Amino acid sequence: MEPLPLLLSVLLLASMASSQEMPHEHILAQLQACPKECRCPPSFPNAVYCDNRSLKRVPVIPPYTWYLYLQSNGIEVLPEDAFRNATQLKWINLNRNRLTNEGIQEGAIRALPNLVHLYMEDNQLTSVPSPLPPKLEQLRLSRNRISKIPAGVFAGMDSLTLLDLQGNKLQDDAVTEISLKGLSNLVQINLAKNQLANMPLGLPPTMTQIYLDSNNIQKIPAEYFKGMPKLTFLRLNNNKLDNGGVPKNVFNISSIMDLQLSYNELTEIPQIPASLEQLHLDHNKIKGVNGSDICPGPAGAFDDYHDEKSPRLRYLRLDGNEIKPPIPQDLMFCFQRLSAVVI
Repeated sequence: MEPLPLLLSVLLLASMASSQEMPHEHILAQLQACPKECRCPPSFPNAVYCDNRSLKRVPVIPPYTWYLYLQSNGIEVLPEDAFRNATQLKWINLNRNRLTNEGIQEGAIRALPNLVHLYMEDNQLTSVPSPLPPKLEQLRLSRNRISKIPAGVFAGMDSLTLLDLQGNKLQDDAVTEISLKGLSNLVQINLAKNQLANMPLGLPPTMTQIYLDSNNIQKIPAEYFKGMPKLTFLRLNNNKLDNGGVPKNVFNISSIMDLQLSYNELTEIPQIPASLEQLHLDHNKIKGVNGSDICPGPAGAFDDYHDEKSPRLRYLRLDGNEIKPPIPQDLMFCFQRLSAVVI
């Protein structure tokens, strides 16, 4: 049986493409304009796959492309007209290429008014690229060589909710209120595996997830989380926090559910709020556990397991410390929802 003509094939797949609201003539034009170096599946006509093709440059991208995959190539330069035909782009994956800041010409990315996801991980960037598309929602720049965040780079970027900068060379003088200004709706930031000695300044009250693992942080300011009423996940594993660097009520955040402080220098369990469900304190220098001291309320105040105000702690990790079994009874008496304690 001879293969079906391209147009007939497209029409048979129209029901699959209809969810993308793409007219049949656009689908046909898209497939006919597919770069020879890439793959354009008829079942997903808005996507162009150019990954793992040993490309040195960006091919001419068809005009109705929404999702563009260029990862794992050898691309060093993004000329200003790299995406001139593809102004509808919403998602670009440029991970694992050889891009430098000098190789990204001004306007190459900015000229994409509909772009919401930009992936540029595992490249050779030394600074957050600028200018950026105004509607960007996710910017992933992990595992580059970034040591600078230019002032004003995030100005007007009210839509950005996720910023991933882990595995770079950022120091305190790069992560400031000035450099982060404009991120008024940021929800998640990942600054793990950098060179920070202090907690980053300038994070907005919308934050729900903060990742700061594997830095050199020694102290958390007493009022640091006061303006973050939605904070849910906080990771500070592999830092240099000791008891003096963790103020008594610093984690008194009613929204927090997951707190990770593994591989630090704590000798005592810090005070925690009743809302906390998971607490990771493994591989510190903690010598003992006193349930009465860490209980977020008076002893015996939570006799009813179903009391909404009773502590919600379900998972407690304490291995790698100087604690020996058995688990103290007062710990179980306070945290009646505990289902796992690792010592």
